[in-house]
Amino acid sequence: MPVKYIPYVPNTVEGQAVLDNISRTQRVLRYRDNDKVISKIMRGMPYYEMEKQEQVGEESENLVIRGECLSACAYLKEQGIKVDLVYIDPPFASGADYAKTVNIRRDPKLAEKIKKAEEELEIDELKAFEETMYGDIWQKEDYLNWMHENLMAIKSIMSETASIYVHLDTKIGHYVKILLDEVFGEEKFINEIIWYYNDKFATGGNSMDKNHDNIFLYSKEQDYVFHPIIIPKDKTTTRALRKKVDGKTVNVLDENGNKIYEQYSEKKEDDVWQIGRTISKNEYLSYSTQKPEKLLSRIIKASSNKEMTVVDFFGGSGVTAKVAHDLGRKFIHVDIGINSIQTTRDRLVEVGASFQILEIKDGVSLFRNPQQTMDKLAKLIPGLQQKVPGVGKFWFGALQDSKLGTVPVYVPNLIDGSEKVLDVPAVNRIINEELQNLEINAQKAIVYYVDVDDHKSLEKFIKDNNATQTTIELKDLKEILHAIVVEDEIETKSIKTKEGFEVEITKFVSDRLNQKINDFNEKGNLQAINKGKKFSPITISEEGLELIEYLSLDCENAEGVWSSSSEIKIDKLGYISVNGQKTKDFWNGKISADKKPLRLKIRNISGDETVKVFE
Repeated sequence: MPVKYIPYVPNTVEGQAVLDNISRTQRVLRYRDNDKVISKIMRGMPYYEMEKQEQVGEESENLVIRGECLSACAYLKEQGIKVDLVYIDPPFASGADYAKTVNIRRDPKLAEKIKKAEEELEIDELKAFEETMYGDIWQKEDYLNWMHENLMAIKSIMSETASIYVHLDTKIGHYVKILLDEVFGEEKFINEIIWYYNDKFATGGNSMDKNHDNIFLYSKEQDYVFHPIIIPKDKTTTRALRKKVDGKTVNVLDENGNKIYEQYSEKKEDDVWQIGRTISKNEYLSYSTQKPEKLLSRIIKASSNKEMTVVDFFGGSGVTAKVAHDLGRKFIHVDIGINSIQTTRDRLVEVGASFQILEIKDGVSLFRNPQQTMDKLAKLIPGLQQKVPGVGKFWFGALQDSKLGTVPVYVPNLIDGSEKVLDVPAVNRIINEELQNLEINAQKAIVYYVDVDDHKSLEKFIKDNNATQTTIELKDLKEILHAIVVEDEIETKSIKTKEGFEVEITKFVSDRLNQKINDFNEKGNLQAINKGKKFSPITISEEGLELIEYLSLDCENAEGVWSSSSEIKIDKLGYISVNGQKTKDFWNGKISADKKPLRLKIRNISGDETVKVFE
């Protein structure tokens, strides 16, 4: 359960602001669970304990937070932190899964031979597979309810001169604009920016190509920070110099009464931004939702000043935080996925940023990200079958019992944080709607939860209000979630050198990755046989060092907050960055430090991290 709930507005007792917002919201959110959304807004934002994971560089106000937007806002508000510019690029309710390409690294034992022969492997020679980053699978109603809560939370931590850029696509954008009008007020709408990119491949078909996104700009109050965007003109033009006199625009004349002409090589940008979508080779991080730095640079320059705080609550690859740092702003990066936190951390280390990494302790042990956690749960619940006939999409699946028959199973959608707490409205929907929608006669249904408002009250509500013949069994999902996080195996050999200490990784075993690779090989082999082609499988050496992406030594702390005394990042071509500095060297399977290491952290190519404490 949350430690407490933080009000969205300062004075909930007087309450006029929030009540006005709720009355308007009831008009716009005419969807299922609307009453639940309103009651949750009245209750406040869930505030959980925050745990510091790592300090990078000097102490600073810059934050990288693993957690959900709502909980992050609760934390920021409780700490009295106000932000000056918000950019969010939330899921688009597109119905698509977004994946990260996972590349097998070079075998360090072969790297030196390759280097001596001055050979380089081409990118397409690398063996790769994909891992789901997150699933953008939403019903429109659920998506808009979720967005409304997030926007309310974000507004609550914005400074009085702050503004917000909400990046969406053409399918969902104008639904969300109505929410933005409700939350911020129609008079606070500044611009609808069209981000036009002409470097997208033509798709053909019987419609025009969709080559733009929508970005909605709103202010918190009427007085907000804004600097006109000045861009180069295609060609220099000459025109008469003009000025305002008594409210009228007139020509500026010289001492002889002649017009003064000036040449203009720049102009003020309008609300259509032509910026290529293609990420440059130096920027590209194999992150599917990554945006170009030029786009964020324009936004941050236009709507903030140096030393102001810029925040991205769906931070992805960390482009907002990185550009904010480059431009002399403070930054806060928030994302629920561990891959986002890792990508952003490494990106910020390379540019010498100082920050702390925090994790919201909401009781959920996620495996990489919510989508992959849900995928794992389908295999961890004993006997669970999915897509069972007669059991609708609301249910996660069903069990087959010899005495009871088909037993529907509900699991909260971890992608939508609002489902984590099981409350009376959620139980009411289950017993008075979803049970009755079943096309089977279910004697029993199992309902998993992460947290409950009040277990006894829920049990009593079910007893008093369940008119069906189906018995409801409540189960704690955390008992299964703890089995999701399984560490890899590390074997090392340490020696003292003249310069300090050296740790050699002699063996690395990742059962999860090995299974993934085996699945990839089996599928690829079958496809090759069906097409009459030859298949070249992914092979891993006995030592398994090709599965390592990053390693770090902590020479300061044997437990608690991580302090990276020395670190190596291995890119997909096998080249290493040492303490954030890129090189053209290949990894040799070792890492060194000036002082005696107390523990070692290794991240595999899918993002799972394992820590080994030295004796």
